[in-house]
Formats: sequence, C-alpha cells, structure tokens
Amino acid sequence: MMKPTLSRREALDQLRERLLALGDDDHSVCEVAARHGIFCKGFSQWSFEELKRRYDWIVERQPGLTRCQLEFRANAWQLARQQVLGTTTPCDSQEREHDTCRGWDEFTGAQIAGFLRELGGPEVLVEEEEDT
Repeated sequence: MMKPTLSRREALDQLRERLLALGDDDHSVCEVAARHGIFCKGFSQWSFEELKRRYDWIVERQPGLTRCQLEFRANAWQLARQQVLGTTTPCDSQEREHDTCRGWDEFTGAQIAGFLRELGGPEVLVEEEEDT
C-alpha cells in the first residue's frame, strides 16, 4: 500500500501541532525536544562548547554559566524571538533568522516524515520543495 504524500508545508503543520502539544508557554520546542529526546533533540543535540558557540551573545554577558543555566536562558531567548517575530516555534523563527540553527531548513522531507512518525503521526512521504 502506498504511503500518502504531503506537501512539505502540510507535514510541517502536522509536526508543529504535535510538538506544541508537548510544551507550554514557558517551554520552547528546543527545550521540549531536549527533555524528551525527540525530534532534533533540541539543546541536547550539541556539546556544551557548541551550545556556548551558538548562544555566544548570552555567554559573553555571563561567561560563568553552567549548561543548565545557559539552556534556561536560551529557552527564554527562543520564546522571546517567537513573540517578536510572531512565530509559533523556534523552528519557524530560525527558518527566518538562522541565528542558532537553520530551523525547518535543517531537515529533508524524509527527516520530517520520520519526526512526524516518531510523534505518533501517520507514515507519509513528504514532497521536497523545488528550488525556484
């Protein structure tokens, strides 16, 4: 039986909905993904040194932060960027800004389909967007 095909946008809408259901207004998708070991693994995907590099403006102001403290501040920063940009997730914000990662641009259609399946979604194929 063939898997249904979703556009990249449709698949991202479903993935976004499932990720948001795991969090709340105080916990970004980056924090939720790290805590649950799902999706991209959020902050936990990087070593402490890499996390400090990606959030260097925070570390410059407070160089003695522990990893836990840096993640707390990074979570707050991601939530603030969402509010400023009017986006739903850090992935949406970073898709525009590419400050700490590339957001949704990090992932292929196959990876998005895998993340959707990991979060209890249907098994689908995700169409890749054509370069224009």
